[in-house]
Amino acid sequence: MRLLLIEDDEILGDGLQTGLSLEGYAVDWVKDGKLADEALRTNLYELVVLDLNLPRMNGITLLEEMRKRRDHTPVLVLTAKDTLNDKVLGLDSGADDFVVKPCDLAEICARLRALYRRCGNGKLPVIEHKGVKLDPASHQVFYHGQPIELSQKEFEILSFLMNHIGQVSSRTRLEETLYAWNSEVESNTVEVHIHHLRKKLDNKLIRTIRGVGYIIDED
Repeated sequence: MRLLLIEDDEILGDGLQTGLSLEGYAVDWVKDGKLADEALRTNLYELVVLDLNLPRMNGITLLEEMRKRRDHTPVLVLTAKDTLNDKVLGLDSGADDFVVKPCDLAEICARLRALYRRCGNGKLPVIEHKGVKLDPASHQVFYHGQPIELSQKEFEILSFLMNHIGQVSSRTRLEETLYAWNSEVESNTVEVHIHHLRKKLDNKLIRTIRGVGYIIDED
């Protein structure tokens, strides 16, 4: 799951990027509002963690710009401000949740999971198709009733494809979902994950459209 972290504090940002990456998120980290605005306009993210006190463009303005252009990506505001007026302003500007620093990584992760479930963003409670049952909330996959063990990346690819049944997803699009900017990605990484999914599930579930990408057919 790809996440944009917007935090200008070097120590806090580094800690959050490391911690969230260990939790399975692909984290892109930017340190000012202008860079964040550009990243949001040119990339697709499932979640945003946003500090309000940013150079060049503050978090409130960034939020307002996002919502004006109908970018409904769930946003968790992370800030040192703890007055009621600051919270109201943040939420009224388009934030989905609010955490006051200092806070625990476990709480941030719990709130992010809740945001993703609540705001949807294409993620359905349970998806069933061609004998495969994918439960995003419990992070479980079943094939004809039998539990299937998947790696984090395999689960993310399967989840993305099952949320886009009948649509072709390119290798580049899948890589963008799985990996952050600074990640080193082997040229055949997606193909390897697809190969493992085919071995663990129906070999015909994921179809390759040569030169285009991958698809789970509707029928």
